[in-house]
Amino acid sequence: MNLPIPSMEPPRDKAKLRRLLQIERLTLPDRLERAVQLQSVLRVWLTQRGDATVGAYWPIKGEFDALPALHRWTEGAGHGTGDGPPRRIGLPVMNKETRQLRFHQWYPGCPMEPDGYDISKPKGTDVVMPSLLLIPCVGYGPGGVRLGYGGGFYDRTLGLMDPRPFTVGLGYSHGFIPWLEAESHDIPLDVILTEDGVAWSRPA
Repeated sequence: MNLPIPSMEPPRDKAKLRRLLQIERLTLPDRLERAVQLQSVLRVWLTQRGDATVGAYWPIKGEFDALPALHRWTEGAGHGTGDGPPRRIGLPVMNKETRQLRFHQWYPGCPMEPDGYDISKPKGTDVVMPSLLLIPCVGYGPGGVRLGYGGGFYDRTLGLMDPRPFTVGLGYSHGFIPWLEAESHDIPLDVILTEDGVAWSRPA
């Protein structure tokens, strides 16, 4: 019996596409090497910015972990060097009723607890307002289009933040989908970084 040959074209159905990209990400044979490269890309990119508070995320499902690079970033100011205010990192806390995010300060060793979606969040730390927001990408497309998990948390939150933070998508290059288009509720990212460098940047 001849078995059908699977198509190399990613599925156009976004739910199927998300599942496929998550499986690919978890099974990348060189994911550790890609993560090391992206740590370097992010650290260098952050030197171009003057932010004091950066919002990030607690990595799940094989996502790139930006926290080591951000911890290094916090050591660059406000520690007696006189080169700026203390730098802070915020992690999202999800509100299941409003389906929005707020950001609480995180630092290595700070108390953590699971949120309503069983994702770790800071426990009892201050709310912070990031001027730069790092957002994980399951996939991404031209023009800063991001494919997330489908919950709409980031788009809903960004739509209400004033001023809106500068947004940076983080993901691996396997997730690029050339035909991906934004839907009416999608807010395009300002920059997308992968292990290969700047994959996309909004024109100045």
